[in-house]
Amino acid sequence: MHYATIKPYDIANGPGVRVSLFVSGCRHHCPDCFNAEAWDFDFGEPFTQETIEAILQHLKLPYIQGLTLLGGEPFEPENQPAVLDLVRQVREYCPDKTIWAFSGFTLEQLLSGQTGPVAITQALLSHLDVLVDGPFLSALKDLSLRFRGSSNQRIIDLPATLQTGNVVLWDETQ
Repeated sequence: MHYATIKPYDIANGPGVRVSLFVSGCRHHCPDCFNAEAWDFDFGEPFTQETIEAILQHLKLPYIQGLTLLGGEPFEPENQPAVLDLVRQVREYCPDKTIWAFSGFTLEQLLSGQTGPVAITQALLSHLDVLVDGPFLSALKDLSLRFRGSSNQRIIDLPATLQTGNVVLWDETQ
């Protein structure tokens, strides 16, 4: 996997100050995508254990609330193994931090196996606190929305959703 950039101090992609990883590679090609250069799977730098260690160092700062995964597309089949390795290490070394992920896939698509091996996708989802799902649709763009670009996208509380079997939206008052 390659990554486009790491933002060590991001306040736009989840609550509080976060570390954001923008992975490379996306087949959605949403019109008006804000990060079209990251569609290319070879864009940016190779993602290595050293990259993970740098992210973990940023996350250990006390004012950092968590990690956000964006893209590109973190759930492209080629990206999932490396992203899973990262979130497992984050859970081990920074268990008090939250993990958010943005995906152009819907949760239903992710759970159905349309995005690669179901076991890997389910393992990845099990480590997330929040999933912002659905493609960006420029016709539904709404600048007043918190943490998403278009009104079709949902902010899903993943632990509650996986526990109940029904989509539970994240409490936006948090």
